[in-house]
Amino acid sequence: MTTSPETVTTGPADRRTKPVAVGLTRRSAFVDGMRAAVDALVDETARLYLEDDVPWVVGYSGGKDSTAVLQLVWLALSRIPDGQRRKTVYVITTDTLVENPIVAAWVGRSLDVLGETAVAQGLPIEPHRLTPAVEDSFWVNLIGRGYPAPRPKFRWCTERLKIKPSNNFIRSVVRSHGEAILVLGVRKAESQARAKTMAAAAAAGRIRDRLSPNVSLPNSLVYSPIEDWTNDDVWTFLMQVDNPWGYSNRDLLTLYQGASSDGECPLVVDSTTPSCGSSRFGCWTCTLVDQDKSMTAMITNDADKEWMSPLLELRNALDLGDDRELRDFRRMNGRVQLFNDEPIHGPYLQSARHDWLRRLLAAQTEIRTHGPENVKDIQLITPAELEEIRRIWVVDKHEFEDALPRIYEEATGQSYTGPELSERLALGRTEVEILAELCAGDRVHFEMVRELLDVEQRHRLMVRRSGLFGALESALHKGFYDDAEDAAARARRRKEKLAEAAEDAEAIPGWLQRRDEHEVEATP
Repeated sequence: MTTSPETVTTGPADRRTKPVAVGLTRRSAFVDGMRAAVDALVDETARLYLEDDVPWVVGYSGGKDSTAVLQLVWLALSRIPDGQRRKTVYVITTDTLVENPIVAAWVGRSLDVLGETAVAQGLPIEPHRLTPAVEDSFWVNLIGRGYPAPRPKFRWCTERLKIKPSNNFIRSVVRSHGEAILVLGVRKAESQARAKTMAAAAAAGRIRDRLSPNVSLPNSLVYSPIEDWTNDDVWTFLMQVDNPWGYSNRDLLTLYQGASSDGECPLVVDSTTPSCGSSRFGCWTCTLVDQDKSMTAMITNDADKEWMSPLLELRNALDLGDDRELRDFRRMNGRVQLFNDEPIHGPYLQSARHDWLRRLLAAQTEIRTHGPENVKDIQLITPAELEEIRRIWVVDKHEFEDALPRIYEEATGQSYTGPELSERLALGRTEVEILAELCAGDRVHFEMVRELLDVEQRHRLMVRRSGLFGALESALHKGFYDDAEDAAARARRRKEKLAEAAEDAEAIPGWLQRRDEHEVEATP
């Protein structure tokens, strides 16, 4: 195989960016020339579009791969006569609400421009910005529910922030039209894991070249037009073929040059898609990698981006090697579970959740106060998220001191505009402080009494107090222990009793029932 002689020098040659020579590798898809390869692919894309009435959904992150794919689709539609462009091409991008703000702004402007240009050119292209449901957002789960910062073995964020919004949209298209074709910028050269995933999809039975069944979403196919392209191929195409909706590919290159060379965050539709936390197009809160190299590089390389420093500091604070001191010794449901005879720690404690909220609001306030004009209204957390966090604290966690408005006012210097809840709370702020003093620093005891009072208050005016005794019993079980050491010791004894009785008893939570109907109480 010979190497194509095509080479392109990209990037504006000024004092901030150096020209980048992009040479095609031996595995290039452009061995017979870039123009010929692109023309063939555009023709293939146009033919596929005309074969049926199945709508298309293009995954667009604003990065190089998804931009290249969208350009190919756009060029294909431009070659088709007006009367034959019958079906809609939906362009979707998933905004996790914690995206790198530089990239989020870039993608947002790009969506606006491509939407306006598509209308002007009469192309059936509809851009859609997808966001997670408020109950699935990053801060609602971390600050509200107390989920610890994501880790590779507890990657709770990807499903909620990325997979659900995109899959929900795709399923809605499938429900309306019976099926859909998902057009993605996935490439075999991205990684060995990506190549293996694509090979598995092909083995499942390809419809034709670059068109495969979607193993995770029924009634949908995946079209991957640039699957054989190398990284150099992508940049060569973007630098030599003008962006058809008028956005600057050279500015995109500058964005890449300002950060690391890890790649982009693809449209995530299943859990096999690798995390994009180490790329410039990942979430600024991501703790799935050792460090956020892209944001660090942006701040270091460009003085105009130093305003992001509070974000990097907060991200690094979240990335604790050992955060057990910040977390409850009980799981989310109040139970104590052991691993190697030690408790598996659960959600963040109330004090930690308060601290994370305070730090987040302080970072937002600092950026608004000292940042450039274009970030004076930056929103690191939305009002809807704040109110959902407040609801979780007061209703689900029985923290009826309702601390969120006070934290908000202390961190921002502004009044909290949410609804007044004092009439619906079991005790006022002063009474809560007295209760805490009476508990003499015993957190577990304080939380148990507080929950019992809250449960009683909620059921007081009910005609039928259904669930009252169950709720009271649950509160007592959660607050039964003296402290974490007492809970661990009791859990170990219970585990031993269960093991001893395993041959002749059935275990049910809190009790052992022997086959001869004699009951032996197990230590809770």
